Amino acid sequence: MNSTVILSTIMLVVFFAIMIGVGFATRKSTKDVSGFVLGGRTVGPWLTAFAFGTSYFSAVIFVGYAGQFGWLYGTSATWAGLGNAFIGSLLAWNILGRRTRIMTQKLDAKTMPDYFGKRFHSTPLKVIAAVIVFIFLIPYTASLYNGLSSLFGLVFDIPYWVVIALMAILTGIYVIFGGYMATAINDFIQGIIMLFGIVAVIAAVIKDNGGLLAAEKALAAIPSDGWTGGGAFASFFGPDPLALLFVVILTSLGTWGLPQMVGKFYAIKSEKDIHKGTVISTIFAIVVAGGCYFLGGFGRLYADKIQYNASTGKPLFDTIVPTMLSTLPSVIIAVVIVLVLAASMSTLSSLVLTSSSTFTLDVIKPSMKKDMTEKKQVFIMRLFIVFFILVSAVIAVIKDAFPGLTFIAQMMGVSWGALAGAFLAPFLYGLYWKGITKASVAVCFVWGCGIAITQLIVTLGGIDVSGWGSFLGYIFKSSINSGVVAMVGGLVIVPIVSLFTRKPEAVAVDDMFSSFEEKVQVAKKEALD
Repeated sequence: MNSTVILSTIMLVVFFAIMIGVGFATRKSTKDVSGFVLGGRTVGPWLTAFAFGTSYFSAVIFVGYAGQFGWLYGTSATWAGLGNAFIGSLLAWNILGRRTRIMTQKLDAKTMPDYFGKRFHSTPLKVIAAVIVFIFLIPYTASLYNGLSSLFGLVFDIPYWVVIALMAILTGIYVIFGGYMATAINDFIQGIIMLFGIVAVIAAVIKDNGGLLAAEKALAAIPSDGWTGGGAFASFFGPDPLALLFVVILTSLGTWGLPQMVGKFYAIKSEKDIHKGTVISTIFAIVVAGGCYFLGGFGRLYADKIQYNASTGKPLFDTIVPTMLSTLPSVIIAVVIVLVLAASMSTLSSLVLTSSSTFTLDVIKPSMKKDMTEKKQVFIMRLFIVFFILVSAVIAVIKDAFPGLTFIAQMMGVSWGALAGAFLAPFLYGLYWKGITKASVAVCFVWGCGIAITQLIVTLGGIDVSGWGSFLGYIFKSSINSGVVAMVGGLVIVPIVSLFTRKPEAVAVDDMFSSFEEKVQVAKKEALD
């Protein structure tokens, strides 16, 4: 047994022991629904900020997106990470954080579908939103296992399904026992690992390539199609600025409409925690997201070592980052193993908690003739946590065993666009504008899901868009482009439809928005006389 295996095993054992220990230690906070789902709305800034960041960034970003976009755009892919920090974190906290906390507490809403149902006085909207979450979060959850196989293959000679089962079981244990509080505390620990890990990996990779200047010089010498003069992959905006812009918008603005991300704002404890959480979350995103994409930008320096698709000749993007790490010291590889596992488990825990609470509170509970006790609701949520983890793990195993099942892979790709396209505009406008109507929300649900499903059919070859013109052809060129169109289109569609459809009752809406006008006393250091 070599040193890398020994170090990795020790780190993993310690890591798993801490995660499970936190789950058992926080089980007292899960006696009621609010405690299990929101931590009793008493979560501080550090835990909330790290929970937001670790739910945002998983192995999909570190292994998949970093490798893919780094290969396509070089070091300019770092713009995606900076967009995640300043749009997906800083602006999200400033624009959504406070108002989400106030409005959801006023409505006593515990999930995003619950918010839609109470904000617009519509049970159908709540149920439809819950169904959308159920359908599109499962493949998104299954995608979190992507990249783990190639990374663990660097160290351990074990089947991929064992890795999936291990991650799924251990995540399930601490979420089932400790609920949101266990997830938040573990997210903080996992976030610390991610921060130190990504810095160590970047330093090691740059050193392995002779330093930053030497690495940039080597990258600049690599030719790019359609780019004259060389230097495309080391340039400021890369070889395809428009495509890079779409990546930035999808991965940054998209978080504003994802239920597992917005749900973090429901649990904020106080005003000062919002200020601290904003700063912490932004810095975390700069280091982790910016670092991941910057690291991936050097992927082409390993072009002679990575694996390629035999039929298309294109690189297998999930193998790029693991290949970059394969030549590093044992301790760095061991750190990366724990880093990627931590990133995946943190996001997985957030997604399954969101899925289970949404389905229980917004679908199961309303369909029951008798009122459900708090204890029974928590029990059902725990059952669904097991269900969602099991389904996502099975999908991941099937996808790995049968690569020809492209439907699964593409379904994962459109999940983000469907959720953000359907929810972003109604949620955002619902916090700020009294005039938004139920009809506009319903139309946006159809719009977001319709674009995503169309993209899925196009990608699978069911629809030929070559005759639709260059504009539509570009939109459905990838799930990234169509996802951006779904989100931005929703921001336009909702106000237009609201202008021509039945307005909500003024009294009810005024009562909701009155919560923003309630007077509070603060210290002079917070506000002058």
